[in-house]
Amino acid sequence: MNSRDIREKFLKFFEKRGHKIVPSSSLIPEDPSVLFTTAGMQQFKPYYLGEPSPYGKNVASCQKCFRTSDIDEVGDERHLTFFEMLGNFSFGGYFKKEAIELAFEFLISELKLPLERIWITVFKGEKDIPEDKESAKIWQNLGIKKEKIFGFPKSENFWGPTGTQGPCGPTTEIHYQVRENPCQKGKDCIPNCECSRFLEIWNLVFNEYFQDERKNLTPLKQKGVDTGMGLERLAQVCQRTKTVFETDLFLPIIQEIERISSISYNLKPKPFRIIADHAKASAFLISEGVLPSNVERGYVLRRILRRAIRYGRILNLPKGFLPQIMKKAIEIYQDIYPQVKEKEEEILVVVKNEQERFEKTLERGLKEFEKQVGKIKEKNLKEIPGKVAFDLYQSFGFPLELTKEMAKEKGLLVDEKGFFEEFKKHQEISRAGAEKKFGGIGKAPSYEAIKLHTATHLLHAALRKILGPHVKQMGSDITPERLRFDFSHPQKLTEEEIKKIEDLVNEKIKENLEVKKEEMTYEEAIKSGALSFFKEKYPQRVTVYTIGDFSKEICAGPHVKRTGELGHFKIVKEESAGAGIRRIKAVLK
Repeated sequence: MNSRDIREKFLKFFEKRGHKIVPSSSLIPEDPSVLFTTAGMQQFKPYYLGEPSPYGKNVASCQKCFRTSDIDEVGDERHLTFFEMLGNFSFGGYFKKEAIELAFEFLISELKLPLERIWITVFKGEKDIPEDKESAKIWQNLGIKKEKIFGFPKSENFWGPTGTQGPCGPTTEIHYQVRENPCQKGKDCIPNCECSRFLEIWNLVFNEYFQDERKNLTPLKQKGVDTGMGLERLAQVCQRTKTVFETDLFLPIIQEIERISSISYNLKPKPFRIIADHAKASAFLISEGVLPSNVERGYVLRRILRRAIRYGRILNLPKGFLPQIMKKAIEIYQDIYPQVKEKEEEILVVVKNEQERFEKTLERGLKEFEKQVGKIKEKNLKEIPGKVAFDLYQSFGFPLELTKEMAKEKGLLVDEKGFFEEFKKHQEISRAGAEKKFGGIGKAPSYEAIKLHTATHLLHAALRKILGPHVKQMGSDITPERLRFDFSHPQKLTEEEIKKIEDLVNEKIKENLEVKKEEMTYEEAIKSGALSFFKEKYPQRVTVYTIGDFSKEICAGPHVKRTGELGHFKIVKEESAGAGIRRIKAVLK
């Protein structure tokens, strides 16, 4: 049974049983407290808290997910950063009995999985939260033997919330026995054993509580069901492969790496798995507008791309190999998620640029790393100093996590505290330099600079309308003579694109739109559609500037009253400002 069949079977099964099928939401969530969509329930979070669901009480989906918590584990038999989560959800429609019975019916009756290989875990109770005896009883009534049901604490069988607060509750998990014999633990080799005899395939969460930012739990008025089953793990079970990496969701990528490396996957599985996972995950992140950078989502993307490139060296892959691997990842998903195929050219350009940039310094950085390791071992030390780790980051583009991983391979640790102290010093020096420039910090800007500042808002909105919503402000510098605006975009602008952008800005200037200033909370600003790409700690209340129905951004100001004051907008230069970042210089005449 291939992965497409499994997806279809799951969704049709739940559709026939009264569930509305809802498409996958974006990997970039609306919830500002989290970087990525990590679970199927995220798009449904408000409906667990009483907000009416437009889909009805019961839904099912196949959700794209990205988890940063497992990056360092990728390379083993089961951990992934990008995966698809099959899930059924109920917002007050049904609860434990129906959820467990549906899961059991799908696995045993629909997929024909052998009952004797199914093992169960439940929540055994902790502090003020009672043991989940009900779930254990339901499983026994379905034919699961009592000796195959195990209670675990909150660390294993309690899930949520996503973000800093939200619905959460005890879980019951379905584990599949993939290997016949127990490990040396004997009868203590049970689900959650580190030996990988069991594979957790389905997690059924019973949302009974709301957890606030202080981690206090209060009972929810409306109980809900939130389940998640990794498609890759289910494919492993259905296709009877040793790991997820031999399923049809990975095998074409693995085979392509084998072809260009002339090394067998069986000889060095870890580098193959890391490259395959990170290539796939990067393709999806880029297709959703994330570009490599040194902050937040862009940093995560850069980290996995550079980790894949480093492991490519271990397999002696040729320079610039990643786009070739990425094409295979796109082929796997092009019919299921057409967006990755539509964005293929952009994805390959971004990856090519990032690989070229990193490969220029990788060789020198590795030599410097080995040199520092030699010095440390001569002194019989066990830790790479924070300053050395920061220099590798600053001079050679090594993310801290990459240095930590290489250090671990040498039996060393990294002084992370020292790294962040160096990083903070660097930021303070940079900030001091920035404060000398215009930005409303520490001095009164001229009227000409205020006009150019307002023009950056029009330029930003025009770039997003002409080039696409992936465009994000990456920085700006304004003097009374000109504006400089950096933005995320993978390739050089054409003359036609530059003219369209210029014309659109000038059109909005001619319309003499009002520049409206409002104060509101940060949450209200985001909900109202205001753009916010600099995620530094905002105050409780922020200022939002709206220009007609064309532009809306969180900004400290200052701005002109109406766009007619700006005159004529002219782009004088468009150039690269780094990998995946373009720079426009413009003037007002």
